[in-house]
Amino acid sequence: MKTAAARYEYATRGDPSRNYCLWDYAPATPAEDKFRSVNLLYQSFEYAGIDPRAYDMVEALREAIGSFRTVFGVKQLPGRLAWEYYFYDYARQARAVSITKVLAALRPHARCAVRANENLPYFMFSLDLDAELARGGRDMDVVHMYVGNPGSAVSSGIAYAVREGATVLENFYFFFDAESQQEAAAEKIRSSVYFDADRISMDEVLVPELKGCQTICVANKQTHDCVYFSGIGVGQLLHFLDRLGYPPPIVSFVRENRGLLDHLLFDVGFDYRVESGRLAILKSGYYGVF
Repeated sequence: MKTAAARYEYATRGDPSRNYCLWDYAPATPAEDKFRSVNLLYQSFEYAGIDPRAYDMVEALREAIGSFRTVFGVKQLPGRLAWEYYFYDYARQARAVSITKVLAALRPHARCAVRANENLPYFMFSLDLDAELARGGRDMDVVHMYVGNPGSAVSSGIAYAVREGATVLENFYFFFDAESQQEAAAEKIRSSVYFDADRISMDEVLVPELKGCQTICVANKQTHDCVYFSGIGVGQLLHFLDRLGYPPPIVSFVRENRGLLDHLLFDVGFDYRVESGRLAILKSGYYGVF
């Protein structure tokens, strides 16, 4: 089996630089011959010892919808890693990247009984991946579908969990410019039953070392909240990985390859709620594109 290092990819002059919303950004430094962000995904696969079929899924997605069209998230949950793939097409009903198309591309590797209504105005969807699914131990049972949120004062979206025979409201997302709307983001965080300003400092959520980014996203979820920081540098990514207690091999990979990653801007986030007067981190993740 090929090692992760044998799979590593290097940027070319024509590579786009895209964030976790598939919005283009200007690279922080010249990118040519440095790491593509997909190497973070490959390294996490190797660390977790995931079935090689996970790599086949990456190639199947590229063949179906093209390169630099899939966002990946490496998620840290208690005691394990998991992954999520995100797909965007802002043309909505005129979309070229659809749930139906992506599920068909993945069907040789992961079956899914969900049948999407392609008449709905979704602009984004995501799929969960874990070690059990990669080795063929379970089917894919949910598609997360995202639609707009008209009437919101800021850019906003709503997520639904679409399963065979049932659809459930999941999350609300609100995007704030990190430079001009930071107080509005803080007010959104305070306006929640999952945050207690008398017990928790805002700095525990709007982390000072991370809020110097481009965009802050606050999400209200069913049992907790989440904050995302988009457009951070590799030094800030290292701070995030250290702060959230990521496995040493993941942290050291970023630290040792800092010079090969310094052209990228990263996106990170963590799910949280207040428990017994303390901030509990339930899940966290970092993102890239392939």
